[in-house]
Amino acid sequence: MATIIGGIAASHTPTIGFAFDRDKRDDPAWQPVFEAFDPVRQWIKDQRPDVLLLTYNDHITSFFFDHYSAFALGIGQEWHVADEGGGARDLPPIGGHPQFAAHIAQSLVSEEFDLSCFQGKPLDHGCFSPLSMLCEHKPDWPAKLVPLQMGVLQFPIPTARRFYKLGQALRRAIESYPEDLRVAVVATGGLSHQVHGERAGFNNVEWDHRFLDLFENDPEQLADMTHAEYAALGGMEGAEVIMWLTMRGALGAKVQCKHRSYYLPSMTGIATAIFECSAGPLPEAVLARHREAMGKQLKGAEALQGTYPFTIERSVKGYRLNRFLHDLILPAQRAHFLQDPEGAFADAALSDEERDMVRRRDWRALIRYGASFFVLEKLGAVVGVSNLHIYAAMRGETLEQFQATRNAPGALYSVAGKDAGALNWDKQAEKA
Repeated sequence: MATIIGGIAASHTPTIGFAFDRDKRDDPAWQPVFEAFDPVRQWIKDQRPDVLLLTYNDHITSFFFDHYSAFALGIGQEWHVADEGGGARDLPPIGGHPQFAAHIAQSLVSEEFDLSCFQGKPLDHGCFSPLSMLCEHKPDWPAKLVPLQMGVLQFPIPTARRFYKLGQALRRAIESYPEDLRVAVVATGGLSHQVHGERAGFNNVEWDHRFLDLFENDPEQLADMTHAEYAALGGMEGAEVIMWLTMRGALGAKVQCKHRSYYLPSMTGIATAIFECSAGPLPEAVLARHREAMGKQLKGAEALQGTYPFTIERSVKGYRLNRFLHDLILPAQRAHFLQDPEGAFADAALSDEERDMVRRRDWRALIRYGASFFVLEKLGAVVGVSNLHIYAAMRGETLEQFQATRNAPGALYSVAGKDAGALNWDKQAEKA
C-alpha cells in the first residue's frame, strides 16, 4: 500500500530557478533562499520518497487559454523543462509514474472530481523552480514525478474549499494504491504577491506568517475564505496559495511542522515548510470500500467481446502513435506522410511495431495496441478509406458483408474534407 510520508510546501517564483542556475548561494541577497531549501532537501534525502505528487500552476506556458482546465493530472512517462521565452533551463527530464497517475485519476473521478489528464507537455517554473532546489538531480532525479496542474489564472476557479476537498480525496487515492510507494505531496506557489496593474509589487508579510500559522493549525478557516479575501490579503496572484490546501487536505486533521522558513527578497514572499502526518493511514476496510467504488463504473466491461475501453494506461502506451495520427489534421503533416511515409514515421519516432501496423492499415491491431478510433478515421480520410471499410476490417468482414448488416447498405462516408480529392468509393456509393 502506498504511504504519504509527508507534505512539502515551497514557493515557485522564477527567482528561485534564477538563483540556482547562476549559483547565487554566496550572494547575500540570495543566500536566505538556499538556506530555506537546505532542510527540505535533506528531508528528501533522508525520507527517500519514491514519488513526488506536486501541485502547481502553469504560467501560460504549456496551458493556454484555448483550453483551460481547473485540475489537470500529468499521466506521462517523462517530464521535460519548458522554454518560457529564453530557452529551457539546463535540467534533465524527470520520470513520471503512469501507473500510479492512472490510479489517482480513476480514484479522483470516482469521487466526482472532473479531471483533465495530460502528457507530452513540458513543465514551467511552477514545477521546476522549486524542484531544482528540492532534489539533487545529477545525473538523475531521486524520485518520480506526478504533476497536478491547477488552473488558478482565469476565473472562475474552484473555491478554496474545493482544493481542500481535493486533498482529502487524494489521501484516499494514494493510500488505496496497492503497491508499496513512499509518496511526498508537494505544494507550490505564493506567498503574497501581485504582478499586474497599479497594485504590482504588493506584499503583506503579516498575512504571510498568519497564513502559515493557519495552514498548520486551522486549515478549515483558510478553506472558508473567498478568492477576493485572499487577493485583498495576499495580492491577486498571491491567491494561488489556495493550491497549498490540496497538500494540507491530504495529510489529515493534525500535522507536525518539521521546518518552516520565510524570506521576502523582492516581489514574492518565499516560504518553505515540511509537514508530517500525526495520524496513521486510513483503515484498510475504508480503503477496500474505496477501491470497490473506483471500479464500479467499468465493472463488467471486460466481458464485452471485442471492446477495448480507452483507459489512461492505453493512452500512455499509444501516445506517440496517437499523436502521429492526430497530426494528420495538419496539411503539412498529411503531405509529408503521403509523399514520404517512412520519413514521417522516423520523424515521429514510431516503433517498428507501430510503423508496421500503419503500413498494413491493420485497423484491428491498431485498436488493440492503444490507438483511438478517432485518430484512425483521420488516417482513413487521408489514405482514402471510408469509416465503413474500417468498421468491416475490425470485425474481420469484407465491406459487402458488413454493409449487409446495415439499414442503408449503400451509405459510405468518412471525415475527409475539401482537400481529399476524388473518392472512388464515394462515386461507387452514388451509383448504388
